[in-house]
Amino acid sequence: MFPYKTYFKLDRKSSQALYIQLSNQFIQLIKEQKLPSQSKLPGTRTLADLLNVHRKTIVACYDELAMQGWVESVPKKGTFVHCKLPDFNPKELSVSETKNNDSKKFDFYTNDFLGRKFNELKDDWTYINDGICDTRLTPVDEIARTYRRVAGKKNIYKDLSYVSTYGNEKLRKVLVAYLNETRGLKINLDNILITRGSQNGIYLSSQLLLRENDVVVVGKTNYISADITFEKSKAIIKRIGVDEEGLITKDLEKLCKLHRVKAVYVTSHHHHPTTVTLSAERRIHLLNLAKEYGFAIVEDDYDYDFNYNHAPILPLACHDVNGNVIYIGSVCKTVAPVFRIGYLIAHKSFIDEAAKLRRIVDRQGDALLELTFADFIQSGDLDNHIRRVMKVYRGRRDLFCELVSSELGNYVDFEIPKGGMAVWLHLKTPYNWSKIALEARKYKLEIGDFNRYDSIKSNHNCIRVGFASYKEEELYVLISKLKKAITSCS
Repeated sequence: MFPYKTYFKLDRKSSQALYIQLSNQFIQLIKEQKLPSQSKLPGTRTLADLLNVHRKTIVACYDELAMQGWVESVPKKGTFVHCKLPDFNPKELSVSETKNNDSKKFDFYTNDFLGRKFNELKDDWTYINDGICDTRLTPVDEIARTYRRVAGKKNIYKDLSYVSTYGNEKLRKVLVAYLNETRGLKINLDNILITRGSQNGIYLSSQLLLRENDVVVVGKTNYISADITFEKSKAIIKRIGVDEEGLITKDLEKLCKLHRVKAVYVTSHHHHPTTVTLSAERRIHLLNLAKEYGFAIVEDDYDYDFNYNHAPILPLACHDVNGNVIYIGSVCKTVAPVFRIGYLIAHKSFIDEAAKLRRIVDRQGDALLELTFADFIQSGDLDNHIRRVMKVYRGRRDLFCELVSSELGNYVDFEIPKGGMAVWLHLKTPYNWSKIALEARKYKLEIGDFNRYDSIKSNHNCIRVGFASYKEEELYVLISKLKKAITSCS
């Protein structure tokens, strides 16, 4: 007889019912063929006595196994492992496969170009980022109170089911009013789709605009996630120069005469990664070219809210009278990356098609979170938060640039950014980031994947360094570690 008393282990303190614990262990025995097909199981009283449980527990266990098809009851004979169960023939894993748990179970397509792995962060290390907000400044209490108030409404059940793929209607209405007022747009409800952040908007746009071998134009330095998204669409990426006035639109005009350009991606407010602003002359030229050659402008306005020397420059979408601009933004960088609330703005037919596509990609967003941010924006809490952090980030920008000048001036060149959350650092020769990145780890400083700023391997020797997410004392530590790493390479 099978040693049931020895094999079965029951945890009477577990929240899982005893009969379920028994059922799962029986299933494992059957799968391992320790109880082969047609094996007779003990009677309910016998097994109850062996395991010191109530007979009803065993009855419930056998009923569960029968319902799942693992056992069958034969009148006047007993309960047996089901006779029609096929044999399990699990593959014997090699030692390396067992250790890594990464044996190839089936064929699938890989996307090696899709990028970086996010490693676990260590508390005593300093990590350079390319410009993110300080989540310690997130107005968590205000957002939580708003969320609880929204969730506590009597009729909230209406928002808990499947709703519009365009996003929550209240948030769309609030954003229409807010963006028209703050960005100078002239949109209505038909022109907006709520997304899960800017990247979601870039992806949806790329899927609708681009097919294999279609041409999309970006800067020679560009936001790497956008590049990867276009590459995933199998589009041909053409690159044009970027100088102190942003994208060189004369180069774009030359390209348009040679190729059928489908789309141009631009971060007009603060070019990513260099932080320069697209000049008024080039903005007008770009819009005129879009009209003349019939391409879409994908305008990613990722940090509109952060300007330290002047009022925000209105987006291209504000001046677009021909419907060529797809305007993308979010509150993720403004408040905290965890709040995946963004928007896609375009003419109605494009928004309608994006909503159809969204149905099979994401279906819909978090309605409660969208309602929360509708109230958060409408109440003025978002603007209050922006005003508070603007002062903080401006102070951090000034301190960061002062420290770079005084401590690293012999090693790097840079321009003080007028806005945003990062500085574009050019490392002087004969230094290079490859050696410095390795040396920096000796001082518990992680520079990260600096090669992403030079996807065409032009060797411009620049990286983008964020300042907004560091407190003042943390900026001193960052610069000190970076200086040690650079001087160690001298």
